[in-house]
Amino acid sequence: MDSVDDLLRRLEQLNSIGTALSRERDITRLLESIVIAAKSITHADGGTLYRMSDDGRFLRFEILRTDSLHAQMGGSSGNPINFPDLPLFTEVGGNNDSLVAAYSALHKQTVNIADAYNEANFDFSGTQHFDARTGYRSQSFLSVPLTDHEGEVLGVLQLINAIQPGSGKVVSFSGTDQSLAESLASQAAIAITNRNLTIQLEQLFESFVNLINLAIDEKSHYTGGHCQRVPALTMMLAEAVNSTLQGPLAAFTMDDRDRYELKIAGLLHDCGKVTTPVHVVDKATKLQTLCDRIDLIDTRFEVLKRDREIAALRAQLALRDVCDVAAEAGVWARCRAGLDALDDDRTFLRATNHGAESMSEADLQRVRDIGRSNGWRNVAGVAADFLSADEMENLTIPAGTLTAAERETINYHIVATIKMLEELPWPTHLKKVPEYAGGHHERMDGTGYPKGLTREQMSIPARLMGIADIFEALTASDRPYKKGMKLSQAMGIMHRFRCNGHIDPDLFDVFVNKRVYLRYAEQFLDPWQIDEVNPQVWQ
Repeated sequence: MDSVDDLLRRLEQLNSIGTALSRERDITRLLESIVIAAKSITHADGGTLYRMSDDGRFLRFEILRTDSLHAQMGGSSGNPINFPDLPLFTEVGGNNDSLVAAYSALHKQTVNIADAYNEANFDFSGTQHFDARTGYRSQSFLSVPLTDHEGEVLGVLQLINAIQPGSGKVVSFSGTDQSLAESLASQAAIAITNRNLTIQLEQLFESFVNLINLAIDEKSHYTGGHCQRVPALTMMLAEAVNSTLQGPLAAFTMDDRDRYELKIAGLLHDCGKVTTPVHVVDKATKLQTLCDRIDLIDTRFEVLKRDREIAALRAQLALRDVCDVAAEAGVWARCRAGLDALDDDRTFLRATNHGAESMSEADLQRVRDIGRSNGWRNVAGVAADFLSADEMENLTIPAGTLTAAERETINYHIVATIKMLEELPWPTHLKKVPEYAGGHHERMDGTGYPKGLTREQMSIPARLMGIADIFEALTASDRPYKKGMKLSQAMGIMHRFRCNGHIDPDLFDVFVNKRVYLRYAEQFLDPWQIDEVNPQVWQ
């Protein structure tokens, strides 16, 4: 009989186990903890945990532990369980009451067996074959169903061979053992149910997040890949920083909740782009709106050329009466020169329309000169500028393809992101998602947007997301307005950003020293983009 002290000790152990189970987030570790705790509290040599299959027709091995055989299968052991599932029903559809674990699940009853070899009500042939193969002697069994609050069986906890403390003798599971195991099974079922519910809610939430990204992707396929790559790179860099044990970032650590919070922030960092007009997001050329208006300018050039040709031909006809061949040739030569000049201007504007990292002041002035000259007449026949004010504004964009107003429209996506995310009732472990997601366009020197935060005002996760966002944008090859950069070029630009206060220098050093950029490149970049990166050339 158990002593009062031993019973109190085991009850205290049961309470501490229940607390530990309620805190465990990883379902595999949770199941493993249930088996280990049950073995400990009942002094069992072996323990197996079965889970109900999705269709409710089988019990599947999840965790197996037998101390005397040093057997560890499933869970964190890394050793697969090769035993077949236990069928709950016979081939003709009846209950499979011959297997003790199946009986427990089907009838929601605990089964306590003193000696399997002397038990006539259940089929232990499989157990006997196992014993013959391993030299083990399976004797006492305790099978306890794991039943949730709605009476649904989640699985079965089966304990084998109760060991008498002190003597080491295999004995039957006592009534106290059974009560403690049933109490533990009840707590375990609650913990499993809660964890499954949490997993389902997280999966549902992530599905909504992916739905938002899908909407952005469908709206513009140029941004869909960005919404997936930035979170991936963010987590790569975060793990690299987490593993850093020396230097200014040595104190930064993450647990599973921190990782999940950062992952969600990464997935949602551009959710505000659902509000951005697609013609701005996809603006591949300076004159693009719903179509590329360079074709309208091409038409004007053709009209000007024809006007000049017609004027030259009329001038030549006027000279026919005096038979001045030289004068006619001069007229046509001047016409040809004018046509060549128009062709040259057209070629220049077409090149300008594609955008560039920067335009010289001379090129900007040439656009203005073309726009105000060329003798263009509008449809009413009135002299007018060759380029409209809007066309002039777009073609004189000094870098890229966006006007100042369009740039503000693009930049507004981060304001929209913050507004959207701050409206959500985040649970405690996700409270920082708006901060992390909303800070990826801030600069360390306070010149970023939308809040103009400095490095000291930003958390490390928000800072590292900024690095991920910039590097992905530099190397992305699916943008309408540029080709993806090679690694060496992108890393050179990143280093300049490090030096001028754009990105966090300590995080960038980890990005370089841990070769995060290369791991990302090998997974996401085209092979031609992956070249040698030599930090020495940055000095």
